[in-house]
Amino acid sequence: MSEFTHFNDHGRAKIVDISDKKESARKALARSSVQMTKEVYENIIHQNNKKGDVLGVSQIAGIMGAKQTSSVIPMCHPIPISGVDLTFNWESLSEERYELVIEAEVKTVGSTGVEMEALTAASVAALTVYDMCKAVDKGMIIGPTYLLEKSGGKNGDFKRMEKDPE
Repeated sequence: MSEFTHFNDHGRAKIVDISDKKESARKALARSSVQMTKEVYENIIHQNNKKGDVLGVSQIAGIMGAKQTSSVIPMCHPIPISGVDLTFNWESLSEERYELVIEAEVKTVGSTGVEMEALTAASVAALTVYDMCKAVDKGMIIGPTYLLEKSGGKNGDFKRMEKDPE
C-alpha cells in the first residue's frame, strides 16, 4: 500500500475516503502578498483605481475562491464552510515599493480541514489585486503564499515558526 493517500491500489488518483473520520471544528489561516509600486499603492489606498475598489473586490474574490476550492483542486472534498474572513495590511518596503499582506482565515465543522480553502482564498485575493492593477504595473510580484496555522483534526494543530530576525 502506498504512503500517498490519494492513490488507489492500482496507482491511480482517488479522492480520500473521509466517511469514518470524526467531525470537529477546524480552522486554517493562510497568507499571501502582492508587491507593487508606490503609484499602485496610492491608487488603491485613495480608491483611484479605474476598475474600482481593489480591496473590496479582492475581499469578495477571496471568499468566492474559498467556496470554490473543490472545483479547482481535484482531490479536495467539497465542504461546508462556516466562515471566511480576509484581512489586508500594508508594509513599506522602500520609498517606491509597497507590499499588501493578505491573510485568509477559513472555518468549518467537518471531517476534513480547510487548509486548501484558506490558501485558495489568499491566492485568489492576490490575483484579483494583480488583475485590477496590472494596467499601471505589470511587474507586481505575488507571493509567497503559505499556511500560517491550522487547528482541528486527527493530525492536530500546526503553527508556522517564523524565522528569527537577523
